[in-house]
Amino acid sequence: MGFNKNGTHYFRSLFFPGGNYQRISCCFQKRKNRRVRILIVTNHTFKVLKNFEVKNKSSFVRALLLIITKKINEILVIEDEPEMLELIKQFLEDENYNIETANNFNSGLDKIVSYDYDCILLDIMLPGGNGLELLQELKNLNKADSVIIISAKNSLDDKIKGLDLGADDYLTKPFHLAELNARIKSVIRRNKMDGHKLLELENLKIDIEERLVFIDNQSVIFNRKELDILVFLMMNKNRITRKSAIAENIWGDYIDQADDFDFIYSQIKNLRKKLRINGAKVEISAVYGMGYKLTSK
Repeated sequence: MGFNKNGTHYFRSLFFPGGNYQRISCCFQKRKNRRVRILIVTNHTFKVLKNFEVKNKSSFVRALLLIITKKINEILVIEDEPEMLELIKQFLEDENYNIETANNFNSGLDKIVSYDYDCILLDIMLPGGNGLELLQELKNLNKADSVIIISAKNSLDDKIKGLDLGADDYLTKPFHLAELNARIKSVIRRNKMDGHKLLELENLKIDIEERLVFIDNQSVIFNRKELDILVFLMMNKNRITRKSAIAENIWGDYIDQADDFDFIYSQIKNLRKKLRINGAKVEISAVYGMGYKLTSK
């Protein structure tokens, strides 16, 4: 399988039933400085997914698999100001998101109709139309994309209209990019949990919406951090969950202030004690050098 005259190396069709694409054909184009552009072709779309720096064959395959198996979140930024658009794009790409952009109403409409995204960053004032009309279109299409409105308009009416139309959050310009990243993580996490209102394992049940925990149908009280960690472990039950992943999902950007993960250990210790005392038929086991795993006893 050599390169064609355009420098594009084509792969045979691959099958990833558990991933974002049921059946794909993929290829990559050689770029300068060991960079390649990965493209995915499905029955319905042809799409550039991401530029990667590839040091060797294994790093390319690893990057490709991350995208196909939906380990990289896809963000659409709809913003008409070029400098702001590029600033957000570069920052989020550095944070390992896959970014697509649109700089006007029609371009944004075309993309939200054609593709699904983990999160859409939406400006209200756009050439050719209003961002709130795009929100209405998402609602008409019954799409589940998370939406954060990013706008210089700080009026209460706009915020209420946006949230009523289904926006998950509203961020007023100017804002810190770190705050934007934290909000993106939060809305994506909430959206993924929406299909899991009730988490169950053995005799342990968690009502995510009401933030209630039951063991043998008896309510058990956990503090906020304990419950957040328990929910995260339940969402990843029977899988090893790294300490860094727990910290990032529970503490967000504040994790940078921590020197180590001792604070996680103390929360896990309290969790284990409460689960044991109340007769939970689950256990949190430590996997040396890696993290923790929640399983049935």
